[in-house]
Amino acid sequence: MRKTANDMTTELEVGDIHTKGEDWGEQCVRHIDLPAGADLRPLLKGLPGDHCSCPHWGYVLEGSINIQYADGTTDVNRAGDLYYWPGGHTAWTDDGVVFVEFSPADEIRPVLEHLGAQLAPST
Repeated sequence: MRKTANDMTTELEVGDIHTKGEDWGEQCVRHIDLPAGADLRPLLKGLPGDHCSCPHWGYVLEGSINIQYADGTTDVNRAGDLYYWPGGHTAWTDDGVVFVEFSPADEIRPVLEHLGAQLAPST
């Protein structure tokens, strides 16, 4: 199975945040484009520990992303980096980032639902 990022299903498109993703077998394959200044920390509030509980494996195509783990340690993943983020993390960008990510589909689904609810316009 293969697809171009442009052919993948849109998950979220809010302002300059663009995410595409699909379940391939038991994995969710995602292409994510976050603008400079994107901050997932407030969006993850309400999840256990106010962190993403899903593990992710991926590759940063452009830019960089800051990761903070539940124990308070931080890391920066930059273009060209392969990564593994265990559950219990949050993230933000300074300059924007584009990356490809692989996550267990059943573990990422509730996180994506929570993010979608946080980003939905209030009525």
